[in-house]
Amino acid sequence: MKTNYRYAPFKQAKIAYTVSGKGRAVILLHGFLGSAQVWDSLGKDLAKYFKVICIDLPGHGQSDCYGYVHSMELMAQAVKAVTDSLHLKKYVLIGHSMGGYASLAFAELFTEHIRGLCLFHSTSYADSEQKRKDRDKAIRAVKNNYPIYVRLTIKNLFNTKNLKHLKKEMQFTQQIARKTIKRGVVAALEGMKNRHSRDVVLHFAEYPILFIIGKYDNLLPMQSLLDQAEFCKYKHILLLENSGHMGFLEEPKLCLKYLKRFIRESFKPYKLRG
Repeated sequence: MKTNYRYAPFKQAKIAYTVSGKGRAVILLHGFLGSAQVWDSLGKDLAKYFKVICIDLPGHGQSDCYGYVHSMELMAQAVKAVTDSLHLKKYVLIGHSMGGYASLAFAELFTEHIRGLCLFHSTSYADSEQKRKDRDKAIRAVKNNYPIYVRLTIKNLFNTKNLKHLKKEMQFTQQIARKTIKRGVVAALEGMKNRHSRDVVLHFAEYPILFIIGKYDNLLPMQSLLDQAEFCKYKHILLLENSGHMGFLEEPKLCLKYLKRFIRESFKPYKLRG
């Protein structure tokens, strides 16, 4: 499907994004090796009820690269450039995986704009020492044989039991990943490796936070995410019983149902939350 991109200026270059629907604003941020296109189905459904903005994070999709390291703060500032260009004041952020890290950085920098935050298969914790070593290993793999790296990485994102009947979804994800330029991939890996923990954001957030968790996520342990959710004053949890790290493709109907409810809850007056 052809994506009708718009572009926002950011640091002498540009950030690509799409806009669909009307009403309350919802920002969708893709994960590592993704782009705005990964939200094609979910975004289309949400746009029936809300104004949906899907952003290509730096070095992904149609957005430009910004040096050798794309920090989560840089990604957050890129998102702010888009929301400013659209004159948006209040919105819900939905961040998948790396997009969740960027969302947390945004919440730290621009708290006043957030009405709700969804960590979609994402964590507030920094990388462990082993994970940092794995990032370095991934950087070497990207440089040595990018096609094999993409194939193995994307396959690992899905619940093993779903691989047979979700071949189309996996191929769709791989196709997007293969279009991501190596420079952008390496810069994102460096940025994720060096990010710091933002669990303090969860502790002090005065807005609803939704954790969407895959029971069979190979990247993020379920219990760790359930524990993090307990930090939140206004916590919401969706545990996907049949998903890995790609719930919006593995259990799309359930994700849509809960996200619609969460977004509406987020835009309620403060005194009605609870």
